[in-house]
Amino acid sequence: MGFTSVLLGKTAHEALLLRQEAEMRLIENIKRCLTNKAKCDKEYAVALSAVATQGQKLDKCEELSESCVATAWRSLCAQWEARARRLRRGAEALEGRALERLVAMGAERRRARKMLQDEHQRTTQHFTQLSDEVTKKQAEYQKYLELYKQMRTKFEEQYIKFPARGGKKLEELRDKYQKACRKLHLTHNEYVLLLAAATECEKDLRCVQLPAVLARQRAAQDAFVIAWRGVLLDVVQSFDGTTDECVESQKNTEATIQNIKPEDEYKDLNEKYKNSPCDVITFSFEPSLVEDTSGNLKVNQLTVDNLTVEWLKNKLTDLETNLQENKEKQSSFQSAEIITVNGINKSSNGGSPTTNGTRINGCSPEILNNRIATAHDIHVLHNKSNISKSEESKLNRNQYILSLSFIFKRNSPTLDTASINSESRELIELKCNEVQWTKQADLLRTALSELGCEEAPSGCPDPATPPPSSPQSIPANEDHQGEGNSLASAATLALRRHLASVLPQRKIFRALGKPFRRKSAPCSPVPSIRLRTHRGGSEGPSSLTDLATQPLTRPLVDEEWFHGVLPREEVVRLLRVDGDFLVRETTRNDECQTVLSVCWGGHKHFIVQTTPEGHYRFEGPAFPSVRELILHQQNSGLAVTGRSGAILRRPVPRERWELNNDDVVLMEKIGRGNFGDVYKAQLKSSKQEVAVKTCRMTLPDEQKKTFLQEGRILKQYDHPNIVRLIGICVQKQPIMIVMELVTGGSLLTFLRNRASSLTLKQLLGMCLDAAAGMRYLESKNCIHRDLAARNCLVGKDHIVKISDFGMSREEEEYIVSGGMKQIPIKWTAPEALNFGKYTSLCDVWSYGILMWEIFAKGDTPYSGFSNSKAREKIDTGYRMPSPEQCPEEMYQLMLKCWEYDPEVRPHFQQIYTTVDGIFSDMR
Repeated sequence: MGFTSVLLGKTAHEALLLRQEAEMRLIENIKRCLTNKAKCDKEYAVALSAVATQGQKLDKCEELSESCVATAWRSLCAQWEARARRLRRGAEALEGRALERLVAMGAERRRARKMLQDEHQRTTQHFTQLSDEVTKKQAEYQKYLELYKQMRTKFEEQYIKFPARGGKKLEELRDKYQKACRKLHLTHNEYVLLLAAATECEKDLRCVQLPAVLARQRAAQDAFVIAWRGVLLDVVQSFDGTTDECVESQKNTEATIQNIKPEDEYKDLNEKYKNSPCDVITFSFEPSLVEDTSGNLKVNQLTVDNLTVEWLKNKLTDLETNLQENKEKQSSFQSAEIITVNGINKSSNGGSPTTNGTRINGCSPEILNNRIATAHDIHVLHNKSNISKSEESKLNRNQYILSLSFIFKRNSPTLDTASINSESRELIELKCNEVQWTKQADLLRTALSELGCEEAPSGCPDPATPPPSSPQSIPANEDHQGEGNSLASAATLALRRHLASVLPQRKIFRALGKPFRRKSAPCSPVPSIRLRTHRGGSEGPSSLTDLATQPLTRPLVDEEWFHGVLPREEVVRLLRVDGDFLVRETTRNDECQTVLSVCWGGHKHFIVQTTPEGHYRFEGPAFPSVRELILHQQNSGLAVTGRSGAILRRPVPRERWELNNDDVVLMEKIGRGNFGDVYKAQLKSSKQEVAVKTCRMTLPDEQKKTFLQEGRILKQYDHPNIVRLIGICVQKQPIMIVMELVTGGSLLTFLRNRASSLTLKQLLGMCLDAAAGMRYLESKNCIHRDLAARNCLVGKDHIVKISDFGMSREEEEYIVSGGMKQIPIKWTAPEALNFGKYTSLCDVWSYGILMWEIFAKGDTPYSGFSNSKAREKIDTGYRMPSPEQCPEEMYQLMLKCWEYDPEVRPHFQQIYTTVDGIFSDMR
């Protein structure tokens, strides 16, 4: 089927032009792509050639000259090099032939399209003219026909009215009628002739002229398609991987790799290098370490005295516990997995023993690793033992001796001749540990048995301590104070010794703020000494002179209007009326600055200026302290600066929950949060134990603001299932949030540690507590946004408390605008993930996950799914199956919480009622 039979119409002609235009665009697209492909292939060829060259550098390695693996690798690298050459040739051929032909084809396409338009226009131009003339002649025919009818009607009417008279008027009408009749007949003949011509012209155009044009176009089009096919074949053949050359190269490489056989790989190595026993590494006690110890420390002997006896006993207890656990682990192995030490495989030529063919210089890899690790440990302990001859030195020395016993047993030839089974590596490690711990325990038992029931001898005296007869000595009980009557801190002890060297004893006690008593009189405990860390702080004096004469001025930190390092955003929230003011501290360019914040037509912040004399001022007079400066500004009624006009009227006191940092004593680290560490602490005033979250000082102000947001939210809540806020410490760095100490710790950890002992009723009670806390938050329009087992705490009697309000918002609806980073995907509702829209019903979804975690005893939700996969599965309707032993009513409640449409989910009031009913039925 050709163009001549199906593309004669006008629409077909336009479609053909559009097709040719599209073909030209396709040519341009192919040309661009092939240009890029040629470029990429050249770059890939260069990179592949570089890789092959790098791999072929092994040819210079004499040790692998006979290796089958190395030979196969060289063959593979050679194949890569050949492939790189073929890629380069193909890219060059592509640029040399295909792209040039495409350029020529594009130009030819443009010429063919132009020729088709021109020929089609010339061919149809005469027919178009005839068609226009026929249309005009037909309109003219219609006009003369109307005129003829009109003249005839008038003539007939006049003739009927005056048939006999005739007259001039009748003659005139007759003349007009005859002219109209003549004109009509003439037009009729012209119209007939024109129609005949147009008919023949249309027939000629349709049957001769247009087919001829389309036939020429079809011939050009066929030649174009053939050329296009040739270009594409050139492209394919340029990168043909099935050529004989490629197939042969692939077969040769595969054959070389198939020739790799384990029995042949190390044949030359086995012949060239024979196994030889490795040298035994001997470790001995370095005698020089005990030369300067006055005979108290002996070579290879544990020291037992009042400084080390407790450590030795504890160490022996730990070793005996380890040995017992070790024996239990060994007994749990199947008999088939136990290695027989006497199962030694001899080589056929009577060579040295082998460990299933895997010996390294006569030793197993495990033994070599143990030797290396233990040698490193001994090197570290050897350095430690040279630090001093104090209690720490004795303990390090004892540890040094025990470690020597380790290495002696590790070098024992007994283990070198053991048959090592790769499946029993753990058992071998247990046996090695048993030998080592037994040796250490024997040393400890021997040393302690020599002590018997006698009291341990005293250790060597500390030469840095003055003898009791010295007039500058301080009674021993003066060194005991603080928690548990432990030794005084090193800093306080050093300070006392420094004072003892420069002051009489009476002045020492006066400087420490104590009444002086003679040596025989009982002494009260020494109060702790606080060193001042920044200007205007509440800490004690920072020099010896300050110790003797305390300043009389009231510290700035004691002023109620001093808010410490409270962030600017919190300050703005407190200053509401013109004239409200407070003082705070900030850090700019690593320098601590005191700032006066005032509400006056907005919020203004003034940095307190320091004079060369060390006084403080704004624009007026200077004062020795910031407190006096602020009191002057308030009492005088003068503006802080002339430009601002701000006047101090009402100081804004610290809120009741703002505590002084010095009122909180940090005790031990119990965790880590997003902003800093979490400590167990104690309030000085009430001795109450609390939990303290700290904020790292290096965080930017925006994150500190987020950190304090949790405290700002918690301060207004009071519910047994919400962790209670005690206060916030912003007087100085670090900023701290003080909360009640919930002794059970994280609910997630609690569930995992107590999985086997928790009853169904206890799990239901946890769900009920969480529902009660969330019901309370919902009533306060608080969206938690991070409800999960890890963010709940467990208190006394398994009570659950909602915690971690760092992401919470006090709004009925909250839209996230800053991205979805750090969002707990598996706990977050779909509408929050998809649209960033949070409501209390999002917390309902999270509560469903929390219930699942509780009944799954701390298992991870959507286990085995990545965050993105879990999100995709949820959107398609997937919901987690019910945990084992979970009541059907609770699982149905979970499914209701996981409704995709938030409006269908129950509110926390309904959830609490449901869980309470299920819990009551368990009683």
